[in-house]
Amino acid sequence: MAETSSTPAAAGVARWLDSDLVHSFRTSPVAVGAALIAFVCLFCAAFAPWVAPHNPFDLSTLELSDARLPPAWSEQGSRKYLLGTDDQGRDILSAVIFGARISLVVGLASVALSVLVGVTLGLVAGFRGGWVDAALMRLCDVMLSFPAILVALLIAGVGRALFPNANEGLAFGVLILSISLTGWVQYARTVRGSTLVERNKEYVQAARVTGVAPLRIMRRHVLPNVMGPVLVLATIQVATAIITEATLSFLGVGSPPTAPSLGTLIRIGNNYLFSGEWWITVFPGAMLVLIALSVNLLGDWLRDALNPRLR
Repeated sequence: MAETSSTPAAAGVARWLDSDLVHSFRTSPVAVGAALIAFVCLFCAAFAPWVAPHNPFDLSTLELSDARLPPAWSEQGSRKYLLGTDDQGRDILSAVIFGARISLVVGLASVALSVLVGVTLGLVAGFRGGWVDAALMRLCDVMLSFPAILVALLIAGVGRALFPNANEGLAFGVLILSISLTGWVQYARTVRGSTLVERNKEYVQAARVTGVAPLRIMRRHVLPNVMGPVLVLATIQVATAIITEATLSFLGVGSPPTAPSLGTLIRIGNNYLFSGEWWITVFPGAMLVLIALSVNLLGDWLRDALNPRLR
């Protein structure tokens, strides 16, 4: 019985491994390298308490006498701190790993929220049409008329002013909401355009004739056929969301000081950049570049791999 149930699953895995998508990934050194970098960053961020050599947020372990130490390979460096320390004696390597964890969580959560809202509104606008489509598209036009970083800065700043003593969970919630407020527009317009094409095809007309409810048609028939562009857009937008979060944290309205992200670490190190302590800001900045670059390269590969004109 177990062998019978496992045979279809094994066959499905074998078909997936022989698919054009997997073959395209295997034959693309850039995609493989980007995936490897992204996996290492995700692994270190997910298991930060076990991967990081120190806990940078444990005040009992901080020593001010170790503040602003250079990297270990420098003359005044210490083997205890591979990438040096910041102004409070925190290990830069550990701070970067924990900071990447916060940046990735905020970036992924904001993209997930944007996809949920954008896909839902775009699907409804494209399938229903009429005044619903017109109203939702005018809302998208209004949102696109404001710079995304300005809207995020405004919402995050207002949230920080309304809840000055908020806990970390509420602060991160406001930050994710501020990034998602304008991020959903691109998904809504993309899904709406694809839905306008799909709703006039034969399989949708057949479902309507047989009496299938419109909500079921959208969920079971139209939605799977419009998710390809959404996956590509979401992959690319993860890097944008992470950079937006870093920008907000650099400006002082992002993640709370008790849980600094990469943007907060860059802002702290910027105060010491011209005094010679370059490692405090360079290494968090390098980690931010690595994450954004690897995700963007994966998004570019996925876009080309799912494009039927390039096959």
